[in-house]
Amino acid sequence: MFKTLRNAWAQPELRSKLLYVLFIVVIYRIGCSIPVPYMKAGIADMLANQLSGSIFEYMSLISGSAFSQAKLFALSISPYINASIIMQLLCVAIPALERMSKEEDGRKKVTQITRVVTIIISLLTAFGYYTYLNAYDMITVKGFFPAVVIIACYTAGSTLIMWLGEKINDNGIGNGISIILFVNIVSSAPQIIGSIVSAIKAVDVTAMISLGITFIISIALIIFVIFITNSERRIPVQYSKRQVGRKMYGGQSSNLPLKLNMSGVMPVIFANSILALPATIAMFVPGEAQPGTFWYGFQRLFSYQSWFYAIIFLVLIIAFAYFYIAISFNPIEVSNNLKKNGGFIPGIRPGKPTSDYITKSLNKVTLMGAFFLAVVAVLPIVINKVYSIIMAAIKPEVFTAENPASLGSAAFAGTSIIIVVGVALETFREIEAQMTMRHYKGFLE
Repeated sequence: MFKTLRNAWAQPELRSKLLYVLFIVVIYRIGCSIPVPYMKAGIADMLANQLSGSIFEYMSLISGSAFSQAKLFALSISPYINASIIMQLLCVAIPALERMSKEEDGRKKVTQITRVVTIIISLLTAFGYYTYLNAYDMITVKGFFPAVVIIACYTAGSTLIMWLGEKINDNGIGNGISIILFVNIVSSAPQIIGSIVSAIKAVDVTAMISLGITFIISIALIIFVIFITNSERRIPVQYSKRQVGRKMYGGQSSNLPLKLNMSGVMPVIFANSILALPATIAMFVPGEAQPGTFWYGFQRLFSYQSWFYAIIFLVLIIAFAYFYIAISFNPIEVSNNLKKNGGFIPGIRPGKPTSDYITKSLNKVTLMGAFFLAVVAVLPIVINKVYSIIMAAIKPEVFTAENPASLGSAAFAGTSIIIVVGVALETFREIEAQMTMRHYKGFLE
């Protein structure tokens, strides 16, 4: 990994791209620290108490703590991801959009529509966030003009993030939105280290146990995610011999690699974005939902501490894994390319039998990859639920159904690790691919 970075840094063109990405990341982190007008002093502490134990804690994690501090980039990349999901679904459902997405000019139009949808979602989310802040009396001046200013700031921040991600795609090394999400999660590392030091100094047994569990889970998940990401199913391919003039071509053996986790981190990101929608809707409800009301049950149902959330999360990851593979990998096209180049799978006839065989193999691989991906993401949530049950039995006077024990951000350890490790591996693969295209001698040797 470090050798790849060193070799890439030695190339002037790749070095400029890496520096450009670093420049965009610095701009983004500055935006995560810019305050929005009309916010009260000490809002970070007030919001921390409100967000603890809810799905908003995850939204704060993926925004680099900007959400929990009500900073300019509080909405993070969620509006853009939701807009991308909507457009991809529409491209599958509407034939005209599907045809448009396969053409170069059409793809530009789809991108423009995605930007417009992002702004619309940002406006709605910003209004909900303003309603949430206003309900808990975190705004200094109330009225129509302050509301317009606050909503406009958060909408502009979300739109700027979309633009920064696209600039990384155009002038950097690709994976713009994934890199921003990676930076957000990694930026929480100092806070986690600080909590570990505080727990050790205070000799807080409960905190030390939860941190120890988090550390063990994290190490195991990192190893597991790397193993899954690098695993692949290799379909043997044989190329027939053909004579051109006096020379004989072909006859060599190769393979068609099918990655176990071909969809990467996208199913997890998409699933989290969908499950964050109920929390976003709940922000429109002024004040705190009281026990016994519809909104109270709604919030508890979609809380990450509920079994329903874990089950829906698992199902969505598997569904999005299949959806992402369906729109990014075409077995018929692969079969036709093999046939044109004189390649065939031993024991399988060229044409439709080959595409059917590839589809069957792909479905099996996708199921295994999606299942392992879902288990890694959901396991910490299940452990958090079991932990809350155990702590409620040990300290019933402290922890109740309304105030359950929680491992905090550890509940999202699986999701965070999948995103961080997945984005890191994808980024290094992209760097290596660009180095290969430039025939870098040091890398090829």
